[in-house]
Amino acid sequence: MTGVAAVSATGAVPVSDADPFSAAFFENPHPIHDELREAGPVVRLSRYGVLAVARHEQVHAVLNDWRTFSSARGAGLADFAKEKPWRLPSLVLETDPPLHDRTRRVLDRVLSPAAIRRLRTEFARAADALIEELLERGSFDAIPDLAEAYPLSVFPDAVGMPRENRRYLLPYGNMVFNSFGPRNAFFEEAVKDAEPVIAWVQAQSQRAALAPEGFGAAIHAAADAGELTPEEAPLVVRSVLTAGVDTTVSGLGAALYCLARFPEQFARLRADPSLARAAFEEAVRYESPVQTFFRTTTRDTEIAGVPVGEGEKVLMFLGAANRDPRRWERPEEYDIGRANAGHVGFGSGIHGCVGQVLARLEGEVVLGALARKAAGIEITGPARRRYNNTLRGLASLPVRLHRAA
Repeated sequence: MTGVAAVSATGAVPVSDADPFSAAFFENPHPIHDELREAGPVVRLSRYGVLAVARHEQVHAVLNDWRTFSSARGAGLADFAKEKPWRLPSLVLETDPPLHDRTRRVLDRVLSPAAIRRLRTEFARAADALIEELLERGSFDAIPDLAEAYPLSVFPDAVGMPRENRRYLLPYGNMVFNSFGPRNAFFEEAVKDAEPVIAWVQAQSQRAALAPEGFGAAIHAAADAGELTPEEAPLVVRSVLTAGVDTTVSGLGAALYCLARFPEQFARLRADPSLARAAFEEAVRYESPVQTFFRTTTRDTEIAGVPVGEGEKVLMFLGAANRDPRRWERPEEYDIGRANAGHVGFGSGIHGCVGQVLARLEGEVVLGALARKAAGIEITGPARRRYNNTLRGLASLPVRLHRAA
């Protein structure tokens, strides 16, 4: 073994001392992914006393069996049956049916394909305007100036939020996604100034703060219709705020980083801008903005023939599954022509990312605008990773855009 993840066989389950919540892993998770996949379908992580699955077949199976692998005891390392959650659990991500079905039914209607189509014209106009502005500047940092700026300009409008303090959505998401890991230095840093951010998000989730025509008001209207209780409605709005920004920021950053590093793929996109959606989807597979999530077993079961007891935490390596050579040909290549249906970058099953429809629309219109307006994306300085216990993303990506003739 390389020493990145020392794996040894003890009984039926290999054991690894890998730390998927460390700076070294955040910088380059792929060697550990490789070793975990090769060690076996199930591996025990000795540092945290949990089981892990890194192959696509097992990750997909766990995601799609909520009866055996529950989210209701927490989608992170903490077991809600044994310890108090850091925050109120999500009524969407951290519940199982029947409560989950009730909240998800509301969100599936509020974020329906028809509702998303109504946003396309305005989202595309905003993308065109931002890319035009960045072309005028020439050089900029693609993360704060594009990957963060674009979702913060369009997503809160769709929810019906006021314009003040929208950037609070970024530290809030950083807190939430760090909380799915251990209480390490990354979590402590994320929550050290949590109080005003949490108070702001709670205030924005109330009916009085929301414009009457946005997603937020539609969720509160579901409470009027008896589909949610008045107490549940703000928590469901909060779930949309959590799901709607950070994963999109990381996905856009990943797509920009991929297209800059693989100019032949950007040339393909320029030749056929209708590939914008595919280019974003492949970036989500290739970089996997959401790297990990946990489930908890509800009964004695087995994974790929390996016995697993009730109450076990199971860590799913979504990023490893998305580059599993058992599932994908040439998984280490970014290929916008790839048939990548079945990737788990947005999860899978009943707990698939509620914000994925918005993320896909935003990715498509931004990359489409780039394809039409830019001749090339040049990286002008070192990229810098943002460290987070769950999300893989960039903090900085200095670039120069070259205008198309």
